[in-house]
Amino acid sequence: MNRLLFLTGKLAEHSLRQILQSIQAAHKHSPFEYEVKQIGVSVAALMTPPLIARRLPKVDNIDKVILPGLCQGDLAPLEAQWGVPVERGPKDLKDLPQYFGQQGKAPDLTQHSVTIFAEIVDAPDLTIAQIIAKARHFQQQGADVIDLGCLPGKSFAHMTDTVRALKAEGFRVSVDSMREEDLLAAGKAGADFLLSLHENSLWIADEVASTPILIPAKPGSLASLQRAIEHCLQRGRAFIADPILDPIHFGFTNSIVRYQKLRKKYPEIAIMMGVGNLTELTDADTTGMNALLFGMISELNINAVLATSVSPHACEAVAEADVARRVMFRAQQDKRLPRGYSNGLLGLHDRKPFPYSAQEITEMASQIKDPSFRIMVSEEGVHVYNREGIQHDTDPYRFYPGLNVQDDASHAFYLGVELARAQIAWQLKKRYVQDELLEWGVASVQQNRQAKVAHREASIKERQENVRQQKDGNSTPDTE
Repeated sequence: MNRLLFLTGKLAEHSLRQILQSIQAAHKHSPFEYEVKQIGVSVAALMTPPLIARRLPKVDNIDKVILPGLCQGDLAPLEAQWGVPVERGPKDLKDLPQYFGQQGKAPDLTQHSVTIFAEIVDAPDLTIAQIIAKARHFQQQGADVIDLGCLPGKSFAHMTDTVRALKAEGFRVSVDSMREEDLLAAGKAGADFLLSLHENSLWIADEVASTPILIPAKPGSLASLQRAIEHCLQRGRAFIADPILDPIHFGFTNSIVRYQKLRKKYPEIAIMMGVGNLTELTDADTTGMNALLFGMISELNINAVLATSVSPHACEAVAEADVARRVMFRAQQDKRLPRGYSNGLLGLHDRKPFPYSAQEITEMASQIKDPSFRIMVSEEGVHVYNREGIQHDTDPYRFYPGLNVQDDASHAFYLGVELARAQIAWQLKKRYVQDELLEWGVASVQQNRQAKVAHREASIKERQENVRQQKDGNSTPDTE
């Protein structure tokens, strides 16, 4: 049985022991043995690997060391010093049961079964350099194929040069056009896929090596699509079939039925779904739409999607598609509901936004012996506390008279930033962790920790200078 060592700070030690005891009690057979060591700092998040290394030179009879999730820094030196694995636990103690429910391992989301085509819809209006830059952006978001959209009635004179340039950069390329001459030229330039051919334009597939994406010659005609499919099957020609996903109120439900019928008739063929007709043409957050669409894509074993990222509200659509295909693949393999695999599609809300009740926060506040402010959020609102007491409200402006930071601009600025985050978290039912950016799923940004450290150092320097000035002002002259 693994013996785990949990390192923590003074304030969290009691809660950590309670939670570990509850984990042990919930299992018929204890999942691990453990030891808790309080490292001598008040707040666990302030622990750093160098500080830990100094205060704990070695560990004995331990198989793994678990640090607080907010502990920053490189853990490799600690592993080298102690000779055992070292890892961070969850950011919040209340998440430890779930953490160990998965044996402390993140789900494997490295696999998927869906190819993402990311369309550059305004390609004719862009230079080759601009198209390559967009292609790299979409590739970073998870795209496998870059699709060049041809605009109706607009010349795309540099299309073939663009295809060659993208191929030279290592991209897989598709060209999307309703004009046969565009598709033929794109195929001859080396495009990997052509969107879209139908039963009347299939002659192009005989002229080039590109894989055709097949659509109905008449919108909504499954019979037309099936004739194109049979044509390719008889010739042993690779293809991908797309019955076309229609927008809401313009055939959306019927189009879903077409996908189901097509898969039932042809269990083995490759099928594509263009999800942009829903994500782009519906004023709703795209995270939920992609989750639902990729759930259907998983059930129907659809092999490719065409994703677009044009409307501002759909700016993360490609990245969301990448998360969704991985989550749904893993959940399908595990024969589980798609829950607990990733927070990437939880943009506005969190499943467990308020890990602590107002009563628990009040109890923690009673243990504080220093002047530093702590900020926490419960279902009842925002809580701010230090050794002077605790305040609770839903409007951060009401805190100001009781914080006594009128003469501490740096501290007031910091509290303003954190209280604004806390209020947003309470309003949206999101998880708030002091000194951490709010998480917005795939739209989350990298935190500028250097700026935070620089502000903290400047704040400390400012307070020290104020204290020095106060001492100088209060000193009495020597009268002797």
